Amino acid sequence: MLEALLFDVDGTLAETEEVHRTAFNEAFVQAGLDWHWDQALYHELLSVTGGKERILFHVQRAGLETTFFTQNYIAKLHAQKTENYVAMMDEGRIELRPGIKTLIEDARQAGIRLAITTTTSHVNVERLLKATIGPHALEWFEVYATGDRVPRKKPDPAIYQLALDELNLPASSCLAIEDAAQGLASSLGAGVATIITESSYSAGQNFDGALKIYAETDERPTLADLQGLFETV
Repeated sequence: MLEALLFDVDGTLAETEEVHRTAFNEAFVQAGLDWHWDQALYHELLSVTGGKERILFHVQRAGLETTFFTQNYIAKLHAQKTENYVAMMDEGRIELRPGIKTLIEDARQAGIRLAITTTTSHVNVERLLKATIGPHALEWFEVYATGDRVPRKKPDPAIYQLALDELNLPASSCLAIEDAAQGLASSLGAGVATIITESSYSAGQNFDGALKIYAETDERPTLADLQGLFETV
């Protein structure tokens, strides 16, 4: 029996990546850097999970002076990016993907437990839920397995292992909802069956092993759809 749904956030609950990209670019301007991450470059950089990790990768790949771009500098730059991102959320620039709110509400009505499994920070998740559903939604999720709580981010399975531990459930009782290949590798690495709902930045990635793939233009899966798929595992 399906006992819990484990939700990724960026690209899954909401199409956030363009807002993240804009927040990064604003932070670069605020720091006096002449960087600009266009959509093509950002698509490449999304192969690296985690905002600070993404900045470090950009620094290393560009061969920039690492004595200036210290871990402390990168952390401050990323903190400014997060501040920008949160402000954009508060302005209402992000909406949940179609069908997500209904799916979450139907799962709650059916007694299915809910968890967040994301590489983003806890504060970003909280602000997203508050901005798109309301403060009451924070109580709907029993577990927040976020990137700031684990030593290794996706595609490592640590985030999913944390969620399973805190739910006190076996992987065989849970279903993950992801949008990207790194997330799929993470969930499958923890033994969790996974469906993919492609996002604008993840379309066309390798989703081998997914229980089902929903293209960006497909109808969003309902709870009944997910329960039917889960029964085939």
